[in-house]
Amino acid sequence: MLPNSQKYSAVWQDCLARIRENTSEDEYSRWFKPIVMLDFDGVTLKLRVPNESYVTHLEKNHLPLLRSLIQNMFGAETRLRYAVPKAEAPTMPVPADSDTTPITRFIEQTDTTKIKNPFVIPGLRRIVIDSQLNPAHTIESFIEGDCNRLVRSTGISVALSPGTTPFNPLYIFGGSGLGKTHVAQAIGLEVKRRFPNLQVLYVSMHKFQAQYTTAILNKEVNDFIHFYQMVDVLIIDDIQELSGKPATQNAFFNIFNHLQLSGKQLILTSDKPPVELRDIEQRLLTRFKWGLSAELAVPDYDTKVKIIRSKIFKLGLEIPEEVVLFLADNIRANVREIEGALASLVANAQFLGRKVTVSLAREILKVYVQVHRREISIDSIKQTVCEVLGVSAESFASQRRTREIAQARQIAMFLSKKHTKAPLTAIGGAIGGKNHATVLHSCKQVANLMETDRNFRLQIEEIERRVLGK
Repeated sequence: MLPNSQKYSAVWQDCLARIRENTSEDEYSRWFKPIVMLDFDGVTLKLRVPNESYVTHLEKNHLPLLRSLIQNMFGAETRLRYAVPKAEAPTMPVPADSDTTPITRFIEQTDTTKIKNPFVIPGLRRIVIDSQLNPAHTIESFIEGDCNRLVRSTGISVALSPGTTPFNPLYIFGGSGLGKTHVAQAIGLEVKRRFPNLQVLYVSMHKFQAQYTTAILNKEVNDFIHFYQMVDVLIIDDIQELSGKPATQNAFFNIFNHLQLSGKQLILTSDKPPVELRDIEQRLLTRFKWGLSAELAVPDYDTKVKIIRSKIFKLGLEIPEEVVLFLADNIRANVREIEGALASLVANAQFLGRKVTVSLAREILKVYVQVHRREISIDSIKQTVCEVLGVSAESFASQRRTREIAQARQIAMFLSKKHTKAPLTAIGGAIGGKNHATVLHSCKQVANLMETDRNFRLQIEEIERRVLGK
C-alpha cells in the first residue's frame, strides 16, 4: 500500500463492511474480499483485483452499490481505476450468467489509465420520468387536523429538502380511505414544484410487482433495477403487498439501499405499521424503521366538517350548514365515505330536482354509509309519546284508564312493535303489564285510526320523527 493511502485504509475497510451488510456472505467472500486498495490521491481510488473477471462481474452485478458507497465515503467526484496483475493467479469461478466476452481494454493490464471507469454507463443519458402523480392531490387540498398533523407537517419538511431530513424513509400508515395516497402524492407534487430537475416517481407496489415480473420474463432485471435507482424521490404505495414475494423483496432491497446511500428520498405507505407487517424480510423491515413512521388516524368531528366544507366549495355547491353537520356526525369511517356521500347527495339533488335537506341526506346515507343513530328502546318511545301528548310519566304508568292515557299506551305499543326487536310479551309487560294479545289489538287500533283520521296520522308521524331523532 502506498503511503498516501494509509490514512484511507480505514475508510476502505468501512466500505467493505457496508458492502458485506448488503450482499450475501458468499458473494462478499468471492468478489469483494480479495480486492486490495492500492492508493487514493483525493480524486482517484485505485483497487487491485485478481483478474479481469472481477471487473466484468462487478460492473454487471454491483455497479450501483459500489458507486454509491465509494462516492459517499470517498467523495462525490471520486474516480475508480482497477489494476490487474500481469501474472494472474488461478481465476475465481465465473458465474454462469457473467459476460465472458474478451475485454480488449485490459491489454495493458498494469496501465490503470486504460481501465474503464465503472461509474460511467455507456450510452446512458438523463431521462425524463413521468411522475404518475395526480395534480389534484396537492398539499393545500389535504385538510389538516389532529388526525393527520404529524404526517402533513413532516411531508412539508420532506418536500422542502428531499433526501436530507431524518425522515428517510417517510413511512405513512393508516386504514383505507384516510388519505395516504393523497398526502404521499402531495409531497411528490411539492417536490416537483420546488425542484423541477428532480426525478419523482409514484408507483403502487402492485404495479411494481407486475413490472418486475415482466422484467424477469424479458431478462431485463438489471435494467429494471437501474431504472428505479435513477429516481430522486420514490413513492411506493401499499408497501404491505411485498408480503410473501421474496424475489421482489430482494430487488426492492437493492433499490432501497442504492437510493438511501445516494441521499435520495423514499416515501412508503401501508395499511399497517412496520412492526405488524408479515412475510417480509427482516433486513427490509429494519430499513423501513430507519426514518419516521407516522400514522393517519380517522378524522375527528371538526376535521370532518372542514373536509366536507372544502369538498363542497371545490364542487361549487351550496349545501345547508345543518346538512354539513349531519354528514360529519354520521359518517364515521373515512374520507372516502365523505366523498361518496357528497357525490350521491349532489346527484340525487341535481337529477331528481330534490332540495338538499337533512332528510334527503339521511335517505342517501342509508344506502352508502352506516348512519349512526341513538338506540331506540321501549323506554325512549314511552318518554317521547308522553312529551308529545302532554301525559306525565306517572299517569302513563298508573292504573288509570282515561281515553288520553289509554291511547298514549296504544301508540307506545304500536311504535315499539315497529321500531324495536322486542317480543310482544316484553312490550306488553313494559307498557301497563299487558299480554301479547292486547299489544296486537292496540297496534291494529292505531293503524286503523291513522287511515281514517288525518290529524291523528300527522300526530303519529311527528312522534315517530322524534323517536328516530329526525
